[in-house]
Amino acid sequence: MIDINKIRSDQESVKQALLKRMAKADLDLDKIIKLDDNRRQLIQKADGLKAERNQDSKTKPSPAVVKKMKQLGEKIKELDEKIKQAESALTEALSALPNIPAEDVVAGGKENNKVVSTFGQKLDFKFKPQDHVTLATELGLIDYQRGVKMSGNGFWCYTGLGAQLEWALLNYFIDRHKKNGYTFIMPPYLLNEQSAYASGHLPKFKDDLYWTQDNTCLNATAEMMLTNYHRDEVLSEKDLPLKYFGYSACFRREAGSYRKEERGMIRGHQFNKIELFHYTKPEASAKSFTELVGIAEKLVSDLGLHFQSVQLAAGDASAAMAKTVDIEVWLPSMGVYKEVSSVSNASDYQARRANIRYKDSASGKNEFVHTLNASGLATTRIFPAILEQFQQADGSVVVPKVLQPFCGFAVIKK
Repeated sequence: MIDINKIRSDQESVKQALLKRMAKADLDLDKIIKLDDNRRQLIQKADGLKAERNQDSKTKPSPAVVKKMKQLGEKIKELDEKIKQAESALTEALSALPNIPAEDVVAGGKENNKVVSTFGQKLDFKFKPQDHVTLATELGLIDYQRGVKMSGNGFWCYTGLGAQLEWALLNYFIDRHKKNGYTFIMPPYLLNEQSAYASGHLPKFKDDLYWTQDNTCLNATAEMMLTNYHRDEVLSEKDLPLKYFGYSACFRREAGSYRKEERGMIRGHQFNKIELFHYTKPEASAKSFTELVGIAEKLVSDLGLHFQSVQLAAGDASAAMAKTVDIEVWLPSMGVYKEVSSVSNASDYQARRANIRYKDSASGKNEFVHTLNASGLATTRIFPAILEQFQQADGSVVVPKVLQPFCGFAVIKK
C-alpha cells in the first residue's frame, strides 16, 4: 500500500511513476485525495466535539449540561461511524493501487524487459534431442497420466528416481541457504484473508488462489507466509536485516493461463519451492536485492544450466513489487527461456499492509521495514531444464555434480 502522505505531498511524481505500469484511464489520485480530505474533515469535527464534551465534563452537572453531553455523545458516535466508513473507502482505494516502481525500472510491459546477464550458451546437440515430457516418461521419472487421473489436469506424480531427483533439488537449495546464514521456516500451507491481503494477493488476485470452506486459502508461494511472519510487530533495529527461507508446496489455480506449449511441468497447479525473504531497513534495501539476485543466479549456475537474468519492466512485474529481476532458464525443446526465480523488492508496500515496523534509533520513531523475496528456487522448471540440457544421445540424463551427493546417482538411464 502506498503512503497517503506521499501521494498528497508529491502527487505528480507518484502519478508519473504509476503510469509506468498503469493506464491513464485507470489512475485517479484526485479521487483518493478527496477520500482522504473527507476522512480528515470528519476526524477534525469529531475531535472538536470530543474536546467540547471533555470541557463540559469539568463543569458542575446540571440538567442542561447532562442533556448537552448526551447530544454530543450521539453526534460523536455518528461521526465515529462515518470516520470508520471513510477510512474503509480510503483503504480500499489505496489497496487497488500497485506499488511505485523503482526509478531505474522502465515503463511498459514484457516487450520492454531487459536482459542484464547471461550464463553459458544455448546447446548445440549432435543428435535429435527429446523434450522433457518424453524424457521424464521414458525414464520413469514422472507419471503424468495417473497424476491427471487422481487430481485433474495440471497435476503429476514424481516416481522412482524422479522423486529422488526432486527431493535432491530441494535439499541442495536448503543446504546452500543454511550455509548462507538464513533461518529455515516451514510455515502452514493455509492462510487467512488478512495474510493474503498483507502479501498483496488480495483483492486483485483472489481468483488465482484456492479457497477452502473455512475462508482460508492455500498458499501460492511461501512468500505469502514469510510476509506475515512478523505481521503487526515492531522489530528491533539491531536484528535487521532478518533473513529467512521457507519451503512449501505451492498451489495456484492459474485460471485461463495455460498455453499449448506449456506441457508437462512447465505450468501446474501444485509445485515445490524454496523462498528467500528479507526484512530490512529502507537504506539497506538495494544491498539486500543485490544479494538475493546473486544467490539465485549462483544456484542455477552451479547446476551448470544455461540461463539469463532479466530486469522486468514496470507493467510486467507483480503489482506489489517496486523492482523485479527474473532468472530464466533455457528450455531447448520450447526454444524459450522460462522463469525459475523471481527476485523482487516490495519496498514498504507489503510492510504497510502487514503493519511491520522497526524502531529507528536516530528518530526514535517506528518506521516501516522493506520486504524482499526471491525464489530459491522453484523446481518445476529446473527439473525439466536438467532433463533437456543434460540429456545424452542414448536417452540417458547426466545428473549435475552438485546434486549427486543429495540423490546418490550420477546418471539416469532407461
